[in-house]
Amino acid sequence: MSGTRTREPGDVFGPRTTLFADVLSVGLATAVACLPVLTAPAALSTACAVLRGAGEDRPATAGRYFALLRRRTRAGDLAAGAVALAGLLLFAADLALAGAGLPGARLFAVLAAAIGVSAALVGLRACARPESLTDWPAAVRAAAGDAVRDAGGSGLVLLAVVTAALCAWMLLPLAFLAPGPVALALTAVDVRRTQGS
Repeated sequence: MSGTRTREPGDVFGPRTTLFADVLSVGLATAVACLPVLTAPAALSTACAVLRGAGEDRPATAGRYFALLRRRTRAGDLAAGAVALAGLLLFAADLALAGAGLPGARLFAVLAAAIGVSAALVGLRACARPESLTDWPAAVRAAAGDAVRDAGGSGLVLLAVVTAALCAWMLLPLAFLAPGPVALALTAVDVRRTQGS
């Protein structure tokens, strides 16, 4: 995101405001693309790729987003969505069983929450990796290593997700814009990781 330009004559807004508007439009497009739940990982990965392109002076528009997403209808993307959905359903079932009053339920609930948060963190970081456009297993392996080696980046990812969830909880229509800032945070953490090494 280093490609900042100066304000051109006649520009009403500066380049940072333009990026903010692009992030919101990509976020809205991502929310629409996530509605069939199986497409959520591919949709978020595509949003990260489009926003990564903004740092390389490529347009970060909803049109470019949908053009890139159309090229991503492959079995690996749907499989990643199926794995994410199965993990979410398993997590919900585990927490429901823990709430049923079984012996050791509190310890089990804490353990299930820790595993769920870790899996979500690795999944989100995998979406930000460029490898996710073509090879999900490689992206997940690399993201698992990143989650351990880059604890600060992992904390930033969790903070971005919690902030987006709180904003959506406080004002429900913001839920449709939340994927954009989350994708921007994921991309910024990944760019920070690559520039730091």
